[in-house]
Amino acid sequence: MTRRPATAALLLCALSSCESGADTPPADDGQAALLARADSLALPGEWVVPPGDPLAHATAGFAKILCSNVFLSGLDPAFAAEHTGFFTAPREQRRFVADTVVDRENQRVHLTLPDGTVRSAKRHGGQGCVALPVGESEPYYEAVEVAPNLPDPETAPWPLGDLLPDDPMPADLDMDLVAQAVDAAFDPPDALTAAFVVTHRGRLVAERYREGVDHSTPLESWSMGKSLTGTLMAVLIQRGVYDLWQPAPVPQWQAEGDPRRKIRIGDVMRMSSGLRFRAPQDPDFDPAVGYADHIYVYTGTANSFEWAASKDLQWEPNTVGRYRNSDPVVTNYLIRLGVEGLGESYHEFPQRALFDKLGIRNLIAETDPYGNFLLQGYEFGSGRDWARLGNLYLQDGVAGGERLLPEGYVDYVSEIAPAWAADGRRIYGGGFFWVNGEGRFPVPEDAFYMAGAGGQTTLIVPSHEMVVVRLGHYSGAALGRTALDNALRLLMRATPEGGG
Repeated sequence: MTRRPATAALLLCALSSCESGADTPPADDGQAALLARADSLALPGEWVVPPGDPLAHATAGFAKILCSNVFLSGLDPAFAAEHTGFFTAPREQRRFVADTVVDRENQRVHLTLPDGTVRSAKRHGGQGCVALPVGESEPYYEAVEVAPNLPDPETAPWPLGDLLPDDPMPADLDMDLVAQAVDAAFDPPDALTAAFVVTHRGRLVAERYREGVDHSTPLESWSMGKSLTGTLMAVLIQRGVYDLWQPAPVPQWQAEGDPRRKIRIGDVMRMSSGLRFRAPQDPDFDPAVGYADHIYVYTGTANSFEWAASKDLQWEPNTVGRYRNSDPVVTNYLIRLGVEGLGESYHEFPQRALFDKLGIRNLIAETDPYGNFLLQGYEFGSGRDWARLGNLYLQDGVAGGERLLPEGYVDYVSEIAPAWAADGRRIYGGGFFWVNGEGRFPVPEDAFYMAGAGGQTTLIVPSHEMVVVRLGHYSGAALGRTALDNALRLLMRATPEGGG
């Protein structure tokens, strides 16, 4: 057991903004018109402040972040406290922690606040780390160990394994430029890029890792998990459990006359459900109003599915687009209902229905204390595993000759969502993917991507037949964004548009 007091050097905020690296682009110059449109479409209702103390919530988030980064990623606790996970545990609030215990023997973290409140997290089998309610020593469900059903990665060829071909690279791929791009992704060192992986036509052509990290290390991935959520729902749609455009069968919405009965699954996965759910990414967000639902579903140690499903409508569905965790949480709720309705194991579903088919071994989906996947952003994955998922989309949802995603689903994902387009924001698509409609990245407009707080990115560029993954430690997010842009400019020159 390692026991150490919190220190100023460890916990004081070193960034000018402890919320830097948020996982959405800043509001554009049309914010006034954006807000006026939203006001004109608003329905009657009041926002309900999440219960509990914000500092205690943030400390629960901090405990979970330390637990995951130490026991899943293998990071040093001091490094993890200084450089990871600011989204649910802002750095300026970490300084209030009076005592920190990292229990390596039992894989637990305990943080004590000055008033004696203790917030804890523990590693819970194959579900990674779980933040615990105050006074509880265990989550409210039994852990499930989920071993991949895959061949030996050392002898199986990519992508089902890690054995890479030794034949020459494609003649039309400029490997000198690719090498320069890899260098650029890690420049400067303070960008804290931890993993950088490039595939071209499905082949892994370049990768590099920060010291202490390798191709199998699961790293904080944040809201890239939203795109994984969309993928898991698409697997169920392909299997006939749901239809993309059916009304979302959330049990709490089924009473006669409930206006939420009109919300379609496809609206929810376009961040266009209309649910009243405050998020820091809202263009009119005011932190003084109270703790945001968007963060509460990570840190509140409540039943996240019930909390999100309880929200009323702020707007009619498919009219206003807002980046809010209500929508991926509701989608994960439907995934649980669908999987259990099939009589299958919910906690094994991602590995069995998706990961085993793609060669993914090191992607860990984490939960709330009730066993609900918090795949709006609590998951840890390796660079190679995110590249494998990106290539499923580059290959139109087919892997190993098997269609995993419905025909047309990749088009749905990569097209601008109507409710976002109505606000003049050509940045969000379907299935919880971002689109490059406003040139966020220096790549062609056909690109679409998974994005997570702290600069986590999996970018799919169909016109160049390329997938690029960048994972980094949170404090390097601003520099990491510039480094990634510089790398992408070189990669776009390395292969001709259209793949040659």
